[in-house]
This record gives sequence, C-alpha cells and structure tokens, in this order.
Amino acid sequence: MSESNLAGQFFDAAIGLLQRVRDEESASVAAAGTAVADTVAAGGRLFAFGAGHSSLAAQDVVYRAGGFAVMNLLTVPGVVGVDVMPATLGSALERVDGLASAVLDSSPARAGDLLVIISLSGRNALPVEMAMNARALGLKVIGVTSVAYATETKSRHLTGTYLKDHCDIVLDSKIAVGDAELTADGIEAPFAPASTVVTSALMQAMMAAAAGELVERGIEPPLLRSGNVDGGTEWNGRVMTEYSDRIFYRH
Repeated sequence: MSESNLAGQFFDAAIGLLQRVRDEESASVAAAGTAVADTVAAGGRLFAFGAGHSSLAAQDVVYRAGGFAVMNLLTVPGVVGVDVMPATLGSALERVDGLASAVLDSSPARAGDLLVIISLSGRNALPVEMAMNARALGLKVIGVTSVAYATETKSRHLTGTYLKDHCDIVLDSKIAVGDAELTADGIEAPFAPASTVVTSALMQAMMAAAAGELVERGIEPPLLRSGNVDGGTEWNGRVMTEYSDRIFYRH
C-alpha cells in the first residue's frame, strides 16, 4: 500500500461526499440560507453550537474573513473541541441531561434569534435538548447532522429522539456512521474522517445562500474582511460598530 494512494482515496471520498450534499441538500441549504437572511433582516442574532469536533464547523463561521459579523459561538464549557483535560470529559458532558437548558438560560439568545446546532450523530442529550429548549424559547433552529445515525444507532436522550427531530431545517451531511472513510490491509480500524470537511462546507454554503438572499432584498450582508489586507481592519471596525448590539464575542 502506498501513502499517496491512501491520500488520494481520501480526497476522492471527500469530493464525492461534497458533490452528494451539493446535489441532494441544495433545497435544504437554500431554506437555511433564507432563514439566516430572515433573521438578519429582522434584527435578530445568529448563534452556532457544536460539541467536540463538531465545534470546529461552528467556529469556522464565527469572526472570520468572509463571514457574517453577527454570527456568534454559543459555548458550553468543557465541550468546545478538545480544550478540556481529560478530553474524554467533553464526551461525557455531551450526555448530561439539563446542561443545555442551563447554557441557554445564561446566554444572550432570545426569541427571534437563530441557532445552528451541529452534531454528527445527533444522538446525545446535549444537542437534542439544545434544540428542544431553543425552539421553546422562540429561536429558529437549523440542525447539521448525519441522518444515518438515527436509523443505525440508539438515541442517548430520554425521549429516544435525535437532533433532527427538533429542528426547523435539517442539513444532512451524509457521513456514514463511524465517521471514517477508509479501510486498508494492515490497519485494524477505519480511518480518515471527513465530517469536518463536509460539515464546514455545508455551513459556508448556507451562509453564502444567506448573503445572496440579503442582496436580493437590498440589504448589505454584514460581512467581515481579512485584517491582513489593506483596509480590512477599518472595514471590520465599521461593521462591528454598526452591528454591535448583535455581536457577543467582543464583550
């Protein structure tokens, strides 16, 4: 087996998944983009949440060049990436009942806002309760998940439901259960996960659709520019000042 061959196989697998979500999720991505645009146009705020490695895709749309200034990261201490030691504690916290309600109650999120919840499996208590409680508070909820988990795994929430069951819009990443695209002789476990690549692409596609929707309505999208290009810092200062009441990562 050659290392270059396996690398090529991963690229092929990732490209195949990207093409599949582009073709099969186009209507859902458009609907999600419309929901984001509706929220921005109405003066609402945007939030993104993900636990563990799902947090990477949430962070990817917060405070970045080419992104919406009004997208905020909804954080749950201990479950953002692998920033807690031991890292296994983060996985355990995803299964704790009641944590989501405590986080939402202490967050700035309110009725009329929009929350994107990212969870590959969508089976743990935290994302399920986050969606349920957010909708009860009057937030629009977009879920980014692999729907396959709902048919091939058992829910860890007391209701037996999954994230997909409590969302206004669902974006299906099409990632296979186990999140590993490759197998090879001499390697005992499946490897090369593609969920971050595909989920991040879905998030950026949704935001691109939202930008297009806003322009069609005559509204300038609240976009940030790179601080590493001339004039970028000044541009961002203007945007952040204009939308300061909807930005929470500066406080």
